[in-house]
Amino acid sequence: MPLPSFIKDRSKANVLPMKSKKASSFHEFARNTSDAWDIGDDEDEDFTSSSSSLQTLNSKVAKATAAQVLENHSKLRVKPERVQPTLSDMPTNCKVNKSSSEAQLSRMSEEACMRTPLQKQQSLPLRPIIPLVARISDQNASGAPPMTVREKTRLEKFRQLLSSHNTDLDELRKCSWPGVPREVRPVTWRLLSGYLPANMERRKLTLQRKREEYFGFIQQYYDSRNEEHHQDTYRQIHIDIPRTNPLIPLFQQPLVQEIFERILFIWAIRHPASGYVQGINDLVTPFFVVFLSEYVEEDVENFDVTNLSQDVLRSIEADSFWCMSKLLDGIQDNYTFAQPGIQKKVKALEELVSRIDEQVHNHFRKYEVEYLQFAFRWMNNLLMRELPLRCTIRLWDTYQSEPEGFSHFHLYVCAAFLIKWRKEILDEEDFQGLLMLLQNLPTIHWGNEEIGLLLAEAYRLKYMFADAPNHYRR
Repeated sequence: MPLPSFIKDRSKANVLPMKSKKASSFHEFARNTSDAWDIGDDEDEDFTSSSSSLQTLNSKVAKATAAQVLENHSKLRVKPERVQPTLSDMPTNCKVNKSSSEAQLSRMSEEACMRTPLQKQQSLPLRPIIPLVARISDQNASGAPPMTVREKTRLEKFRQLLSSHNTDLDELRKCSWPGVPREVRPVTWRLLSGYLPANMERRKLTLQRKREEYFGFIQQYYDSRNEEHHQDTYRQIHIDIPRTNPLIPLFQQPLVQEIFERILFIWAIRHPASGYVQGINDLVTPFFVVFLSEYVEEDVENFDVTNLSQDVLRSIEADSFWCMSKLLDGIQDNYTFAQPGIQKKVKALEELVSRIDEQVHNHFRKYEVEYLQFAFRWMNNLLMRELPLRCTIRLWDTYQSEPEGFSHFHLYVCAAFLIKWRKEILDEEDFQGLLMLLQNLPTIHWGNEEIGLLLAEAYRLKYMFADAPNHYRR
């Protein structure tokens, strides 16, 4: 997008008027700095719900961010050490056939090179970068063999647990913490989320009853989307759905988008305390992919769902709704008015990092980077916009195994994720460079190995700090 001349040519003097413009609320602040919140979304997208009016932020922070984010398009500093790897840089042992999303990003990169033939590759690639999920089922991105002897043994252990008359849920959580084998993930997730009972004999009837109950909600409520008092909710859902993983063909299919619209609208109607808030749409995708994988042998990224029967699609839709609802029951204060849950978690993250790594914390303070400017999205979307979907699915294996995994343990994962980039963070010596780094972290080729290390560090931090009496206060 061409920049207006006043942005291209502005001097230090004409940055000052922008700095004096006060953002009256976090809602306005987020809208004015959409680059800071959204990757691959339209520039005018409101990151938070149109009904949310968040508390006023430090005006100095808001002014600085508004100015700096506008400036990032015209003054990106070249830092070769932070150039993200291209697809051609991938090790040969993890190359696969290109999906349509990879091909699209390759074309975007080639076009960028043609437009700027004399410039070095910039430190940050073109947006969007996160949605390239390619190889959803190929989680061993580091080139590990598909199934080792140990993995076969683990799979057999899962099958024994799941086929027992009463599944030992504590043992299932223990086995699931290091990751759930793809073959048994759908039923394991249903059990861990509390959607299915542990008793084998009750499962079939429970599934039948809950699926019928969901479609009863559809009959009862879905037509009301056209009523005046629900139009804003439905309109926002309808806008957000195409933006959900926009480079994955699966999620661009009209039938899939209709399923997502129904799930989100019914959830919003049944939870009036929060209603629909942007970010909730992302939380449907891991469940949908996992339950779809129960019926699809090949990689689901390019799978045409019209090949499935109506009954199968209804089962996937209902199960996705109920499991997402169970997840949101534990973090609903993230999405109620003013999103107090997120604000508390961001503050907790700041205080935790100040204890874990004072150097990184002071580096942020020196360059006036506020945690809310990057960590709001980490809490609102559970790191889903920072990680490939295959990594989110692996992460959720552990979250569903941990007590309060999506709320309490997520805090430690975010802290470990931040400290993972400490060298890159400390190498940046201005506000703009820090914010651009934190909003474009190079995780696109991450797989099970990287998530495993991240979770191990998060567990270590939880063990060290969770029981400390002054955990959130120095």
